[in-house]
Amino acid sequence: MKTEEAFTALSDVITALLSPTGCPWDRKQTPESLCDYVVEEAFELVEAIRSGDVAGAREEIGDVMFLLLFVAELYERAGAFSLKDSLEESAAKMIRRHPHVFANGTISCQDDLLRTWERIKRAEKSDEEGRPAGVFDSLPRGLPPLLKAYRIHSKAARAGFTWASDEAARAQFAAEMRELDEAVASDDAERIEAEYGDALFTFVELGRRLGVKANAALDKTNARFLTRFARMESLARERGKDVAELDMAALDALWDEAKAEEQRGLKTGRDAS
Repeated sequence: MKTEEAFTALSDVITALLSPTGCPWDRKQTPESLCDYVVEEAFELVEAIRSGDVAGAREEIGDVMFLLLFVAELYERAGAFSLKDSLEESAAKMIRRHPHVFANGTISCQDDLLRTWERIKRAEKSDEEGRPAGVFDSLPRGLPPLLKAYRIHSKAARAGFTWASDEAARAQFAAEMRELDEAVASDDAERIEAEYGDALFTFVELGRRLGVKANAALDKTNARFLTRFARMESLARERGKDVAELDMAALDALWDEAKAEEQRGLKTGRDAS
């Protein structure tokens, strides 16, 4: 089956589900009621991609596509717009935002490319008097805070509002950490929270400058921690023990053992390749 045929087949499934003899649950859905499912499936797709689960990514791409087609079909039935409208609008938007590809434009570097993208995007959102949208007007309100902080820094940098050098950014982070220490010494809970947030916000910018996305990096660290801790629990059970009953010294020893196993496994994998 060709891609176009598979796309049509999936659309046909949705049509059948929404028919008078289709699924009662599906027939009750609205674009609003499907929002949480779209978010959930998107997270599952991201998890599969980041974990290197190719089969899982294949499945989750299909699930996300199913929901997007479902939502588009509901809008079309309501007379709002069609999937064709959405696809044509997206294609036109991408062409406008890539003048270096489609309009013989030129770019000197990656930063120039991103600034051009941001300038065109703001112009697209201009008001009735032709004034471009604000730098952060297109920032989704519902983004998770860590991801939102990265996007704020990225957009601010494209507008030229960032530290002049990595050294200056590091110096600002050091200053934020000193202010956090002072807040801790003051025992003022509200001040501690504010200074901690400032330090974290600045640290996200340090990561961006290093080419690291804080949200993705933390997600991978979370996964490593959970994998190692699960191995700690397994090692403890093999020895007739429960991690909840062990002291910190014993837990540290198990952690080091689990980490060493992980590193040996990584080295073996590299040697095999």
